[in-house]
Amino acid sequence: MTEEERGALMRLGADVERAWHAEGATIATRKRIVRMLIEEIVVRVEDDGLDLVIRWAGEDHTALRVRRNRKGEHRWCVDADVVGLVRAMARQMPDMGIAAALNRTGKTTAKGHSWTRTRVAALRNIHGIAVYQEGERAERGEVTLDEAAETLAVSHATVRRLIVEGVLHANQSCKGAPWTIRAVDLRRAEVADEAERRRKRSRSGPPSEVSMITETGPRICIE
Repeated sequence: MTEEERGALMRLGADVERAWHAEGATIATRKRIVRMLIEEIVVRVEDDGLDLVIRWAGEDHTALRVRRNRKGEHRWCVDADVVGLVRAMARQMPDMGIAAALNRTGKTTAKGHSWTRTRVAALRNIHGIAVYQEGERAERGEVTLDEAAETLAVSHATVRRLIVEGVLHANQSCKGAPWTIRAVDLRRAEVADEAERRRKRSRSGPPSEVSMITETGPRICIE
């Protein structure tokens, strides 16, 4: 090593960050830097965290505390809003339905994958979310959009319009998730009256579909 090279190396030693990010620095180079700077790391495991003491070359030291991952946790963490959605939808549908709803909204796993029944089940287990039990919605007095349409004797589209217009109260965990409707709200007078009015309008049909007169021909009736 020439004197010039030695001088350059000593200058880099005074600026570790510059040496670490130098254009020619490889993984092996950075490992050597770490080994030269750190003599040892002492770790004490506690119930909820890790206590670390880093002993540097030159007899200095740094104390750190790191939160310990709970069972099932790792560096790939799902967004909190996704966990909240799964928690809400787990009270409405099984894991396969939750996976489909999350995929429709463009939600992905921590690694960017699409959702499957197995991945939803794994997320539930990590966060202590109970699996959906058949019949639990009925026990809470809740119905789906399909069940509401059947009860009111109208189409699915009509039920959606009643919800959008504020006639029928309903909740939705996120766009694309199923609507949750209280069965008692279907028995409200204003809901029943509006459903009846729309059924009658649907049976009669728009005037333009019942009959029309052409400019040059006879009257045409369309059934």
